[in-house]
Formats: sequence, structure tokens, C-alpha cells
Amino acid sequence: MDAYIAGMAYHLPERIVTNDDLQAENPSWDMARIESKVGIRARHIAGPDESASDLGFAAAEKLLTGMNVDRASVDCLLLCTQSPDYFLPTTACVLQDRLGLPTDCAALDFNQGCSGYVYGLYLAKALVASGSAKNVLLITAETYSKLIHPRDRSVRVLFGDGASATLINGDGSGAKIGVCTLGTDGAGYENLIVPAGGARRPRCAATQQEVEDENGSVRTAEQLYMDGQELFLFTLRRVPQVVDATLRRAGITRDAVDWFVFHQANAFMNDHLRTKLKIPKEKAPMFLESIGNTVSSTIPIAMFEKGVDFGPGDRVMLVGFGVGYSWGACLLEWNTVKRV
Repeated sequence: MDAYIAGMAYHLPERIVTNDDLQAENPSWDMARIESKVGIRARHIAGPDESASDLGFAAAEKLLTGMNVDRASVDCLLLCTQSPDYFLPTTACVLQDRLGLPTDCAALDFNQGCSGYVYGLYLAKALVASGSAKNVLLITAETYSKLIHPRDRSVRVLFGDGASATLINGDGSGAKIGVCTLGTDGAGYENLIVPAGGARRPRCAATQQEVEDENGSVRTAEQLYMDGQELFLFTLRRVPQVVDATLRRAGITRDAVDWFVFHQANAFMNDHLRTKLKIPKEKAPMFLESIGNTVSSTIPIAMFEKGVDFGPGDRVMLVGFGVGYSWGACLLEWNTVKRV
């Protein structure tokens, strides 16, 4: 049995933080220069009492209501998040109840980050194709802003909060999920990390101390750290490999792909990646200027916004990469996908 993306929706929190706001808070930051490099002008930020489940619920409610989905038919809920509501229980379980899904619906979290949407499609396809599930609700929801120190220029200018919801089934309409190729290199795990707060390094007075690095960014060990240079090198090394591996498995060339939707990391990285792969700019749409890098939600949001340009029969390659390190690519055969 084949699996198809039947419908999509997304949700962004109301609060918007612009580059002008960041400049006013941090007079030493050259936001004009940063904006010209990363291609981000604003980002949506979750409120103090707003969590990943709130954003995920809003996206999923929009999708289920807009598509008039019988909630009793949803038999699997997959939630990708790196900012869960609780250490335990699983946030997907909270959402199952809140969304009014049946109690015989499987529900699980997976913590994958920037490659999470491709991983989620891989899991959903396997469940549908094997007959283990008929309707899979895949949610991505991230509130990275809660993990970021307000004076950490290296990450605060990049990340925004947001969520997406996707319905995958075998009904035969929508975008057919084809070849998926995944990869992992845990040797790079320390290059995008929240070092403290888990079982490996519990919170204590020392982990709450602010430290200023050589670039003037401030953070504690309980907040997000990113080595941008190492992530850049990883991306340029691994992503072309997974793109080519996926093409080989599908038996096609790069020219046969009509659209490439990359994880929307930032304009600088994505432009270099596209150039290295020799992909024309018009075939690799970007959508991050007004929302920033929303981690696992960047690909579905870009698909939602740019999918209006995709035509029936178009081949669309989705490519996720980042934290972990992990990466993945997936080919879609496009057809009408309900966007609500």
C-alpha cells in the first residue's frame, strides 16, 4: 500500500519579535548586517504560558476541523518536538486527549529536530504501507525560544517558534510519499545542544551561571549552544550525499526533480547548499524571512506556503538536516494536498 500526504496546516504564536526589537534590546548587535546574511527579519515567539502542545494543538485542530476528519479514524499520532511540555509524560499523550482522538490511537513523541519532518514521513509511510495504521497525524511543534538566552546573538536571531500538522493515509489522493533516505552521525552531538538539565548533567547552581563567549554571546549551560561553523561544514558535507543517494534509489537525476524544499536553516547556509548542488534558485524556495528557523516545522511550513506553485505530477524532494547530527531526504510525487 502506498502512503500519501492528504492535508496540511500550521500555526504560529501571536507575538512577533522583529530585528528592530532585537536591535533596541542589544545596541551592540549589527542587525542590518545579520539580516542580510541570515535572511530573517522577524520571528514568532511563544508566550510565557504557551508550550509546544499548545502550538501543536492549534495546528492539528485547524487541520482536523478544516478537512472535516472523523477523529475516530485517526489511529496514530506522531509528535516531533525537542521542547516537550514535560520530562514525562509523553506530550503526544496529552495531545491525544486534548484533540479528542480515540483511546485506541497510538501516540508517541520523537525528539529529532531539524530532520524531524522527513523522519516523521518515513515513520508514517511505514505504518500506512504495512497496514499498521490508516490515518496518521504527524505534528511538529517547537518552542526553542524558551531554551535561548536573550543575549545569545548566535541563536536568538535565527530561531522562531511554530507548529505544523500533516495527515498521512493510503487513500490515493494528495502527495505520494516515495523513497526516503535517512542518516545519523552522533559524533557531532555537542555542536547543537542544551548541555544541562537532563539526566547526564542535572541542573544545579553552576549550570545556571551566565557565561560570555569570545563572540560576546551570553548563555548558561541550561540553554541552547550552537557551533555554527561546524554545522555549516556538516551540512555541506552530508546533505549532497543524502540528496544523491535518494536520487540513485529512485533511479532519477537532479534535473528530474522539480522542487527541492530544504530545512530552512538560514539564507546563508541554504544558498551555499543550493549552489554546491547546482540547483537553480527558483527550484529551491525559501520561506523564513518573517518566521525564522522553526526547527522541525520549517519544511512543512515552506511546503504549505510554496506548494501553491507545485503542479500535479511534480517531483518534490524534502531535505532535513541538523541537530544530532541527523539528516534525511524524501521524494514526493505531488498532487492536490488540502491546505487549511
